[in-house]
Amino acid sequence: MNWLRYHWFDLSFVLAIVLGIFVVRADIHGMTLLMWLSLGSLFLHQVEEWRWPGYFPGMLNARVFKSDQPDRYPLNAQSGFVVNVIIGWGSYLLAALFWDQAFWLAIGTILVSLGNVLAHTIVFNVKGKTLYNPGLFTCWAFFVPVIVFFFLMTTEQGLASPVDWVIGIVLGGVLNYFGVFKMIDYMADRDTPYVFPQRSLCPSDRHTPSP
Repeated sequence: MNWLRYHWFDLSFVLAIVLGIFVVRADIHGMTLLMWLSLGSLFLHQVEEWRWPGYFPGMLNARVFKSDQPDRYPLNAQSGFVVNVIIGWGSYLLAALFWDQAFWLAIGTILVSLGNVLAHTIVFNVKGKTLYNPGLFTCWAFFVPVIVFFFLMTTEQGLASPVDWVIGIVLGGVLNYFGVFKMIDYMADRDTPYVFPQRSLCPSDRHTPSP
């Protein structure tokens, strides 16, 4: 479990490759294809945030939350695992598998992708006074195209009912707020044993011991 807690994002890279092979070989198209591509975009986004260049955890703690313990507070390795794997992988996988039975799942996860685009493009750059933060590239290279095609296909083909829109928008809000930021807050612990390694911190914060 400890290995997975600190290497789930490496598994994201492997899963992105496997999913890419599946998408190329499988006879899928339309919204089904788009939902699998949405899951793949999440995998690649997580790789950029957590592995290459990988200093998203430290950036979030130090620049957004202004933490004096960027290697562990408020985001730590345990809450990062829960938010990204259990909630992230789980919701996007369900959307890919069951969008045609519960289209609100697709809407909810697409709104999570949209939330990521807005956060990485505006919030994180403004808070950190930067032009780039880990995750920004994959937001625009993968999330944005998926989001645009999703809304085009949904409106042109009339895939969503009014109920789908209502439930999907509520779900998107719940996932963005409670599934991400409130989960980080709920699991915050200054004495957590789940500390990030130095490579997960902003370059300027590395080798600086936490108080």
